[in-house]
Parts: sequence; structure tokens; C-alpha cells
Amino acid sequence: MTRTAAAIPSCRFPAHSDPRVWLLSSGASPIGIALSRQLLAHGDFVVLGVTLSESMGSLVRRSADFAAFWTGEVLLKEEWKTRARVVALDARSLVGTVEELSSTARSSALIRDQFETNYFGHVNIIKAALPSMREKHSGHIILLSGITGHLGTPGLGVYCASQWATEGFCDSLSYEVAPFNIKVTIVQPNLEISILTNQITAAPQLPQYAEENNHAPLFREIIGGLLDRVDAIATTNGSSNGHCDLGRFSSDGIVSQYPQLSEGTKLQLLAETVNALAAIGGHDNPPARHIVGHEAVANVKEKLKTVSEELEDFVDVSCAVDRHPQVGEHRQDSDDEVQELS
Repeated sequence: MTRTAAAIPSCRFPAHSDPRVWLLSSGASPIGIALSRQLLAHGDFVVLGVTLSESMGSLVRRSADFAAFWTGEVLLKEEWKTRARVVALDARSLVGTVEELSSTARSSALIRDQFETNYFGHVNIIKAALPSMREKHSGHIILLSGITGHLGTPGLGVYCASQWATEGFCDSLSYEVAPFNIKVTIVQPNLEISILTNQITAAPQLPQYAEENNHAPLFREIIGGLLDRVDAIATTNGSSNGHCDLGRFSSDGIVSQYPQLSEGTKLQLLAETVNALAAIGGHDNPPARHIVGHEAVANVKEKLKTVSEELEDFVDVSCAVDRHPQVGEHRQDSDDEVQELS
């Protein structure tokens, strides 16, 4: 039997006296829909961001799932309808090696499009929200990133770069807004959350990066592994995922598609992240980064371990370039020179 919205248990929210206002920049995505259900049921206000191309008068749709949620749940519940609004925003994932994304003028333009959406989109939303937060001397900015903000992934170079830019931006921002009692948190779920719940756009494949010529684990093959994993999830909840044509990602043109996941699969896939977002939002002392899921934690730990080991392996070389010795060393050298001169 296919799982329904009730598949995600009620979230645990931090204590608060008044309803909060949430702006979800990907409100029409599966995670946006799942989180909105929890927030509206809890009594909070929700502003849902959707793509401009999917706006159709009073009905804003990214998919049949969002249309069903908006018309079949939000608009039918008076207490929800008065606390939900829609604005036009966007989110997507870009697939292709660095060389493939530079092979034509159109594919090169995709690089700028990726940063306009995944980096400048965040920057613009935060810029617009900060004056109100600063005036109220209260606010919590939560950005849903991914472990791609920690780990480089072959075939996702530009997507990872947009995430790393966002991470650096948020690190700096957190220091700037701390005096105004505004918190900043980056939430990093597993790879499949950020990739399989958004539109995937792929650049034309170069023959040098085809599987038979390049044995690196490029992302076209990684996507296949992710889809196999979510198919296994679908089997456990008795549902069936739709077809995702992986062959299109190896075509000669630019292609875009949404992975077709069943409702039960999406809910089970997103449960950990939805609960993490609800538990962190408005917390008095939230983390600067929150890694979601055992696999994501293990991957980030392994990356940090590798960085630490490389640092130790080359620490002598790193320190050898210092032009100014430590204070104690400098004093000793000066004393030796004085003794020699005397």
C-alpha cells in the first residue's frame, strides 16, 4: 500500500510563544510540501516559493503533487489557507563535467544559470529578509544545502561550486548578523535529497567522458546508483517509482527532467530532513551546520579526516614558508645575534 502524508510523524518543534513565519525557497519541491504540512499543522505561517514558469493565475503548480497539496489540502482548510502564501522562486541541479559545461556557448550559460539560482537566489532572499529580522531583533536563516557543500562530486563540479559559495557566504553572514540576534544554519542532507527532489539539467556529453572511455565514477553513473537506492525504498513501502530516462543524460543536447518518485518514496526519503528542519527552526542555540543522516555524517567525517591527515603529512612544508618566526623564536635569535656582536 502506498504511504500517504501521514507517513512522516509529527515533528518536534523547539518551544516558542508565538507562531513563526517560514519562507521556503523551494516550496513546490517534495521537501517543501512535506515540511509545509508539518508547519501549517503546528500553527506557523508559511510562504512557499515556486518557479515563475509554473505560475498559472491563482493556482501555482510545479507538479501534480503540489497542485494536489495546494488545492486539495491548503485551500480546503480555512486555518491553513489564511497562513499560507506563494511567491515565485526557483531551484535546480546541473549535471556535467567541467569540460562538458564549457564545450558550447549554451552549456557555458548553464554555469551562470546555476549560480543565479543556487547562489544569488539565496543571497537575494536573505538580503530582502534581513531588514525585517534586524528590526525585530530576531530571526533564523536556514539554508538547505547538501554534503556537496563539503565534498566534491565528479560530474557535479558547478553544482558543488554553487554550494561551496553559499557555505562561505553563510559563514561570513553569521558573524555579521549575530549582534542582531539573527541565527544562520546550513542543513546538509544526503546527496539524493538535493539531487532527486529537484529538476536535473545535463550538458551534452563529450565522448572522452563516456563510460567506455573514462572510468571515473562520473555523476551520470552515480545518478543510476541513487535511483536504484530509492527503488529499493519504494519496494519496502509497496509503491512504485516512475521512469527516469538516464539515457537522455548522455545525449548530444541539453536535457532537463524531474526524477519521478512515488509519494511513499519521497516521504520516506525526506522524513529525516523534514524533522531536522522543524527541530532546528527557531532554536535558541542552533548549530551552524547540521548534517542529516548516517551516510552523510560518515562521508563528512571521512573528508575531514583526509584533510587532517594531509595537513599533518605536509605540515613541515606548510610552516617552512613562514617569513616571520614565532615570538619566542625571534627573541632567541635576537639574543644570539647580540651575543655574537658583543
